[in-house]
Amino acid sequence: MAKKTSRQFRLEHDLLGEKRIPAGAYYGVQTLRAMENFDISGVPLAHYPDIIRGLAVVKLAAARANHQVGNLPRKVLKGIEAACADLLDGKFHDQFRVDVFQGGAGTSTNMAANEVIANRALEHMGYRKGQYEHCDPHDHVNLAQSTNDAYPSALHIACIFGNERLVEELGRLILSFRKKGRQFARVIKMGRTQLQDAVPMTLGQEFEAFARTLEEEVHAMKVVQNALCETNMGGTAIGTGLNAPKGYSKACARHMSRIMKREIRLSANLIEATQDTQAFVLYAGVLKATSIKLSKVCNDLRLLTSGPRAGLYEINLPPMQPGSSIMPGKVNPVIPEVVNQVCYKVIGNDLTVTLAAEAGQLQLNVMEPVIASCIFESQMLLSRASKTLREHCIDGITANEDVCRMFVERSIGLVTALNPIIGYEKSTELAAEALKTGKGIIELIRERKMLTEKQIKDVLDPRTMTGQAPARRKARR
Repeated sequence: MAKKTSRQFRLEHDLLGEKRIPAGAYYGVQTLRAMENFDISGVPLAHYPDIIRGLAVVKLAAARANHQVGNLPRKVLKGIEAACADLLDGKFHDQFRVDVFQGGAGTSTNMAANEVIANRALEHMGYRKGQYEHCDPHDHVNLAQSTNDAYPSALHIACIFGNERLVEELGRLILSFRKKGRQFARVIKMGRTQLQDAVPMTLGQEFEAFARTLEEEVHAMKVVQNALCETNMGGTAIGTGLNAPKGYSKACARHMSRIMKREIRLSANLIEATQDTQAFVLYAGVLKATSIKLSKVCNDLRLLTSGPRAGLYEINLPPMQPGSSIMPGKVNPVIPEVVNQVCYKVIGNDLTVTLAAEAGQLQLNVMEPVIASCIFESQMLLSRASKTLREHCIDGITANEDVCRMFVERSIGLVTALNPIIGYEKSTELAAEALKTGKGIIELIRERKMLTEKQIKDVLDPRTMTGQAPARRKARR
């Protein structure tokens, strides 16, 4: 119970003694201790609002379940409901000041939620902050719970919030690539394997492939999200359900489902679920896979715009800033570069999640705070990077069509497209001469009068060269 000591402070106590709490603070004594203990990253929980919203969902569902089984008075329920609604609306997030890196398996985060919700509920009920006899952080907000079921359940919910936002942002990026695919559908260019000339394709096909490769990862994100739609609420400390009344677990899962407007399943084995972090491992792995693909796309964009005089220079990226403090006129591909760096960070975060998951011991994994920090950071970075890449790069890309066509006409790889028309032997001869003389394949065909201009035009038709229409064959002599 808190005691009023002055207009500036109130006095609260816990197992370790008394602490003066700023009178206007919604957090309490255990949050203050955590703030003092964990000055680690300088990043407070408030930096990741999804975890606060996840905690609000869990506490709201728990309060309703407790009321349903007869454990929580209606007046207290209404106060907690109103406080949780505030958090879901984005209010009072600044009161979550505990560092994301913390010992205690998330206890400090859970208690921060309990204290903020209790004090805000007290205000809704007509009382002052700290009058815990009317709504207590432990006895009411944390009723029938342990950090070990409330915290991971909140993390699951938070991951779902972040994942759905990330999926939306990646979806917009995919549409941007697809739009460029249609815009560049008739721009013929050389495809390359092992950085060597391969066979012709269109720039549109290249950008459509970018869209498709990211689309596959978005599908994987949606599939893996199903693993996050599970709760161990009611398992309390180690999954045995100590202090949770009969019917509470199922009621809690039902209320979470109603709040989230999607099915949240109760874990089949609460002891296993309390110690298991596999859902986080799977999800972090999907974020890693997405980053690998997104980074590869950015590598390709940087290659395709390289130059402008001594590189490929097949596309132009929007010029965003001067590129050098010493080389006038230089403009660098800074947007793909920053997205590359984001991807490296997410890939590294996946390793941290892997190691933290492996570090679980017996009935609990105490490393969940760093798992949470890595996943929420990765979601945030990928969302912002996708938006930045779309708005400041992809939407403004233009094609250097003459450069693309020049590479096709001069490429040795063009003989592959000619093979069905002039035969393998003559194609080989042309390739050898082109390598020896430095001349282009089309240039040699014209010199030898092997094809008419109409036939050359037919051969260079983008639909024919890129497998979108059957090639016109000529009888061989």
